[in-house]
Amino acid sequence: MPVFHLTDSNSKPWIVQKYGGTSLGKLLEVITGTIITQYLENNNVAVVCSAISGSTKSEGTTSLLLNAVELATSREWRGTEVNKAIDLVRDNHLAICKNMQFGIDGVRNAKVFAELERGIRSDCEGVRSFLIAAQTIGELSGRAKDKIVATGERLACRVVVASLLSKGIKAKLITLDDLVECAYTEDKYKQRLAYEELGPRFFDALAVSIGRRIQECGGAVPVVTGFFGMMPTPLLESVGRGYSDLCAAMCAVGIEAGELQIWKEVDGIFTADPRKVLSARLLPTITLEEASELTYYGSEVIHPLTMGQIKTASIPLRIKNVKNPEGSGTIIYPSLSPLSTPKTSSSTSSLTSLNSSDSIASFMQANGYYGTSQSRRAPTALTAKDSIVLMNIQSNRQKKSHGFLAQVFAKLDELDVVADLITSSEQSVSLAISSLDGVDKVERLMQSLDKCGKVEVLQDMAIVSVIGHKMRNMVGIAGQIFSKLASGGVNIYLIGQGASEINISLVIKNDDAQTAIDIIHENVLGIPKYDTHAPIYQNGLMKGPWLY
Repeated sequence: MPVFHLTDSNSKPWIVQKYGGTSLGKLLEVITGTIITQYLENNNVAVVCSAISGSTKSEGTTSLLLNAVELATSREWRGTEVNKAIDLVRDNHLAICKNMQFGIDGVRNAKVFAELERGIRSDCEGVRSFLIAAQTIGELSGRAKDKIVATGERLACRVVVASLLSKGIKAKLITLDDLVECAYTEDKYKQRLAYEELGPRFFDALAVSIGRRIQECGGAVPVVTGFFGMMPTPLLESVGRGYSDLCAAMCAVGIEAGELQIWKEVDGIFTADPRKVLSARLLPTITLEEASELTYYGSEVIHPLTMGQIKTASIPLRIKNVKNPEGSGTIIYPSLSPLSTPKTSSSTSSLTSLNSSDSIASFMQANGYYGTSQSRRAPTALTAKDSIVLMNIQSNRQKKSHGFLAQVFAKLDELDVVADLITSSEQSVSLAISSLDGVDKVERLMQSLDKCGKVEVLQDMAIVSVIGHKMRNMVGIAGQIFSKLASGGVNIYLIGQGASEINISLVIKNDDAQTAIDIIHENVLGIPKYDTHAPIYQNGLMKGPWLY
């Protein structure tokens, strides 16, 4: 098979493509044989991989590795179970290696797959040795846990590199285990100091370092691990399991990419969850701020730190579907300003070509966003978060209002509880909380807040959030939402509008959540209700109220 050469790679724009673990587990051939190959015709492509998953996250590599960590650090000796977990991770990847060899020239690619198999076995045995040592000691630090979990991304990247090489496409594995040390020295104290002082800007130096490593690949496709080094604080705690999205954003910033693409198994962002609202429509575009609000209030869109990276660098982000690579997906442009013009790129699919701030503004206006402020005439989308606990605390009037509120928030901080929504008056405060997992934690919080005043608790609640850019300027929207819900018999227990002017959030009973979503989607967003899914192609052609 002839090698796929990246001719004139220096003159081509860069695109960063991030693939999730489920997509890699089920659609590897589509990704390496179709999507990446097609984009390489007109672009340089950098690939970022999450750890390979099964049909669900609980069956994926990361979950299996975390389970192995838990077994290894338990009080009882569970060495057999630890070995079984590691064996399962190893065997899953060896099975992928075996399946990749069907239908291709096995002799020509024998070296590629032999090296892949050696890498898989070596990585898994390294984890096994590490966990056996941890089991002997009886503990494992957060940073050490990160090191174990990083194995999943490394294995996924080995698989992708081998798949590309077997198709004649030059590819190179880039691991980032030492990224933080290279950017901020090996001194852990200096790393932590930089992390605390710089905040989100801590990642800027990491992006520069990643960019250098990608450029050093020459004509090969860089395949980058989603794990980006031993952070001053454990990565799973400070960033969470969405860290591979942040890594992809840093790659895009580091190489000044024309576009960052997050490839999922959905066509993009919809007006509502299409699994629950059959008439939900695909949104061609939304603002960065709207995407952030949707993520916070329950939709699995993009990690918040990812948003910050691309906003600072003015890089467009596009969400696309591995199962429908020709679709345009949903593109998220950083907010327009006279000093910031989002980058654009060419591609092999039906991406809209937007080469100036004027054309971007025209595209946004055609989709319901007006002027440089990107104001809207109707909400964009809605989302819901269930399993909410609503707490109402009435002051015992022994303290002034500021002392009462300070005491309440101090109690929340003691138990590491974050409130999703807060409304307050001088002598009372209501909190909607989603982070209370388990009856014991609810009771502990109640006992702690009893010292502040009388506590009333309502469980099995939900937050429904209506999202729209500059929604504070939409005269009558709040009244319309409330009146339609009242007509539908939905009672509202708490109302909040964010200072960002992006959302109106309501706390209602869990049992009423679906009814509320249906009512708002049909009567406020103005999208007719269907009993079956509307074809996806209609979403881009039917001019709904959000497009006028």
